[in-house]
Amino acid sequence: MKRLLVVGGAGSLEVAPGSVLVEQPGFPAEYKSESLAGKHFLDTLRGEDTLEWTFISPSALFVPGERTGHFRLGKDTLLHDADGKSWVSFEDFAIAMLDEIEHPAHVRQRFTVGY
Repeated sequence: MKRLLVVGGAGSLEVAPGSVLVEQPGFPAEYKSESLAGKHFLDTLRGEDTLEWTFISPSALFVPGERTGHFRLGKDTLLHDADGKSWVSFEDFAIAMLDEIEHPAHVRQRFTVGY
């Protein structure tokens, strides 16, 4: 089996139907080029039919923190916590990534991790 796990960014996640984070006013200019490239790469993967790929996106804020083991998974929409904050720690993101490697649940799909 040929498998590819890609760690992307949050820029390509939807904030409303048909509207992605990177295209929103106020998106940080220093991340825009990288986010657009990631979105293009994801679009390319979606056209791939021989490789078993998975694209994983963190929430908008991807920060050092604690390993809690408590997080949510989503598909293509930016996740927010109860206070409206979109974030995930490196540590919990790593758990979700390793879970996907050990138990593939998102083959030929993108998924996101957040609180």
